[in-house]
Amino acid sequence: MKILRVYLLRHFLRILSLCCGAFIGIYLLIDFFEKVDDFIEHKAVATDYLSYLFNSIPFIFSQILPLAILTTVVLTIGGLGRTNEITAMRACGVSLWKIFKPMMVMALGLSFFLLLLNEFVVPWNGKNLNQLLEIKLKGKQQMQLTSQEIWYRDANRIINITLATQQERTLSGITIFTFNDEQKIVKRENIATAHYSEKNWQGEGITTRTFTDPGGDLLATTRSDSAVLELDRVPEDFFGREDINNELSFWKLAELADKLEQEGYESTRQRVDMHNRLAAPFTCLIMGFLGVPFALQRGRNSNIAVGIGLSLTIGVIYFIIQSLVMALGYAGALPAFLSAWTANFIFLLLGIWLLLNVKE
Repeated sequence: MKILRVYLLRHFLRILSLCCGAFIGIYLLIDFFEKVDDFIEHKAVATDYLSYLFNSIPFIFSQILPLAILTTVVLTIGGLGRTNEITAMRACGVSLWKIFKPMMVMALGLSFFLLLLNEFVVPWNGKNLNQLLEIKLKGKQQMQLTSQEIWYRDANRIINITLATQQERTLSGITIFTFNDEQKIVKRENIATAHYSEKNWQGEGITTRTFTDPGGDLLATTRSDSAVLELDRVPEDFFGREDINNELSFWKLAELADKLEQEGYESTRQRVDMHNRLAAPFTCLIMGFLGVPFALQRGRNSNIAVGIGLSLTIGVIYFIIQSLVMALGYAGALPAFLSAWTANFIFLLLGIWLLLNVKE
């Protein structure tokens, strides 16, 4: 049995390496051609290209690994069935479970590996990519992110934003510090929320405190229900990145969600993304398990083109369902846990049903 396990794993890993290399290459090629104009326009040097490549590969790998495992299982078992090796193993008394067990163990191990990668490596790569693409190449002013809060300087002001919500195009918990030439604070404005409309930020719940210059003593406190804010930014400056939560690990998302709830802000999106940090890696195991019955059903009729096409079709369907339930989670229609795990549960049940219908 040990010789059989080694043989199956070698076959599996060889095809997995080819699939990962092909998918990463295609993904990287398409993504690079979308961004190459920025590299050329801003006269990027060789180190910028290498930095983009180095920081993109871990993120791309985490995205394509479940699909690569599904394709690998389909091609591996399909290839063994086409050459009658599955039949030979079954004739020697080897059960179907013992045949695909090494692949499932490997898929489980890769799930835990992807969990660690998403927790410790991918967020760091995301920050580096943002630094390269948005700040170094495009020349945008850097906004400091600390536990999801945004800090940036605008002339003689420092602006802090507790939470930026992309869907509603709103900012919450805004604090604006205004300084004099000696860098002494002369005014502090606290704005509960701000909504972008008609090319202006409309602030609500505004409290303004002015201080004596140069003493710094509180001079006056005024309050107003609403006013137009001079933030000198458009929503794209806050929401232009793909998703700021991609730069945060599971534990940082948990801390952020707790912090937002304690301060009275909505934390649904952070909770959904937090649970998705745990659910996404185990898609590798689900996809590997799902590939077994599909490959077994075709038997000797399996071929590479059909295997790849079938895998891509399943991957697209999974992506659509996952995007749908995640959107429901973001909207609060589903609990955060269910929105992150529902797609995995559906495909796991589908795989079990298909496997039970495979003829021995």
